[in-house]
Amino acid sequence: MSPFTWWAKLDDEALLDLRFNDLGLTLAESPLQPALDRLQRELERRGCRFRPHVWLSVEWFCPDGIPGFAIPFYLAHPRLAALERRLMHEVEGGNARWLQRILRHETGHAIDNAYRLRRRKRWRQVFGPASRPYPLRYAPRTTSRNYVMHLGHWYAQSHPSEDFAETFAVWLAPNSTWRTDYETWIALRKLRYVDDLLTEIRAERPPVRGMKQIEPLEANRSTLREHYAEKLRYSDRSETHRYDARLKRVFAPQAKNAGRPAAATFIRQVRPELQRLLVRRSRLHPYLVHHVMRLVIRRSKDLELCVDQSLRVTKREVFALLERILFDFVRRGRERYAL
Repeated sequence: MSPFTWWAKLDDEALLDLRFNDLGLTLAESPLQPALDRLQRELERRGCRFRPHVWLSVEWFCPDGIPGFAIPFYLAHPRLAALERRLMHEVEGGNARWLQRILRHETGHAIDNAYRLRRRKRWRQVFGPASRPYPLRYAPRTTSRNYVMHLGHWYAQSHPSEDFAETFAVWLAPNSTWRTDYETWIALRKLRYVDDLLTEIRAERPPVRGMKQIEPLEANRSTLREHYAEKLRYSDRSETHRYDARLKRVFAPQAKNAGRPAAATFIRQVRPELQRLLVRRSRLHPYLVHHVMRLVIRRSKDLELCVDQSLRVTKREVFALLERILFDFVRRGRERYAL
């Protein structure tokens, strides 16, 4: 064990009292390095001269005007990832596939800053003005074909800058089949624009080349306890609460049924089969189905539910519940397109 991670064996309460600048974390010695190396290879395969600089901070972000981005501290050590999962019920970027998707997205922001792409007239025509304020909340159009599907919650719809970053990420992915995946989508013109734009600038030296780091972890004297208290204060779970009553009709409380299989575990086990059926029957984008499945699994875990009837009956009722939630999403969307 590295002398800088002596804290890895502390219990959660003791760990929460540590300051960020006392953790001694570095990217080079972290599990993040293979993913960052892969990102470099992806850019190289695309012929891009640009390479973002990265650093550790408390969350994912790419500061305006900076050709690099911050990665959250909890991804730099499995002990910190376990703490994040216990407190927030999720680790954003906590598996290899998810991590690589976010890295591509943040690279989209960084390359936008490095080449000042948002200043281009054509960029603004395709994505909209980057000067538009970020909304505190937005109502995603769950079946819209105007935007690519990449990160969760239809993030491309939240702002023109996110639309570009998401489109760039889809374009950058190795062996991407965006030309066929989005063949009938309006979003295809955005992908074609990104393809033309990157072909034009990929060999150019970026005009913005600073290596400034904003809010680096080693300068943060806050404790982890202070950080999570604030994070939990602003955590919004209103969307998941919407379906609690339906979930409780399918499953029972674990506290009253000791030894019964956990609902979240059961749904994960039948997830591949149910996802295939839902996509085939609903003819909605697999992205939407994945989002709903993830939502139901997370909320079942939060509510500590379990299976209290036969697995065959439970699977049938879970499928019906997922269908109802899916079409509730569609009804609440502003646009109604099918595949």
